[in-house]
Amino acid sequence: MKKDFQAFVNKYKMILDQKLFTYVEDLHAPRILKDAMAYSLKAGGKRIRPLLLYAVLDAFENAPELGAEVACAIEMIHTYSLIHDDLPAMDNDDYRRGMPTNHKIYGEDMAILAGDGLLTYSFFVVANCTDLTFEKRVRLIQEIAAAAGPEGMVAGQVLDMEAEGKSIDIQELEQIHLNKTGRMIVASLLCGAIIAEVPEEIQKKLRMFGTYLGLAFQIQDDILDKVGETKKIGKPVGSDVENKKSTYVTLTSVETAKTYLLDTYQNAVEILDTCNLSQSYLKNICDWIANRSN
Repeated sequence: MKKDFQAFVNKYKMILDQKLFTYVEDLHAPRILKDAMAYSLKAGGKRIRPLLLYAVLDAFENAPELGAEVACAIEMIHTYSLIHDDLPAMDNDDYRRGMPTNHKIYGEDMAILAGDGLLTYSFFVVANCTDLTFEKRVRLIQEIAAAAGPEGMVAGQVLDMEAEGKSIDIQELEQIHLNKTGRMIVASLLCGAIIAEVPEEIQKKLRMFGTYLGLAFQIQDDILDKVGETKKIGKPVGSDVENKKSTYVTLTSVETAKTYLLDTYQNAVEILDTCNLSQSYLKNICDWIANRSN
């Protein structure tokens, strides 16, 4: 029976959103802090990272609901990174997902604290996943912390900032995005694999798949920054150029970037084939990323 990918997305995004808002609302924290945290979570988004975790669990015949808490933690970390990325000291963006950025509503101080709150609380959420063994919780925390920290996403942000206004090559650009975007995408897949007790050999392939998927996501992001529609992408077209960032488009061309995207997509699909996962929701998400318009 053919699986309905959109029904899968709708179902698990709804579960994720409900749990996220419950987590924040139940905090014994100042109202303004909870509001600031919830504001960026409620901005929505594609929820790709949690969906990747859910898709791995489904692919290996585990109930996706088993990963609900970890999926929330991953989305908290992703949202924190966006709040901080938009700050004046970083990219100084006014809009995110078609809404004013967090600091435009709550001020820079509260935006920083909202991001801090989401990051730190995410690990509390994983540590308290009592449906999972202690050993699995430790492994999950290790995987997420490594991906989000100074050797992962934070490193990518530093490299990105250092490259602004400078001439870099494709290899340097790739290194930025392998860390800034790719590491949390890989971690999402690996968290699903840890929960599902996927064999180590397949975990290595999922790591490679996630690496290509992260690059494909970023290449398409760069293409959309050049040829996308502001209403669809939720921020002004050309914002990367305005911020003097190197992209796959500025370093080559739109057509060459599209060729890079196709090659990266095909590499990701080939890995799924070797894992017998080409009929899974992971393939659907891969297609979605490569063809998205927002």
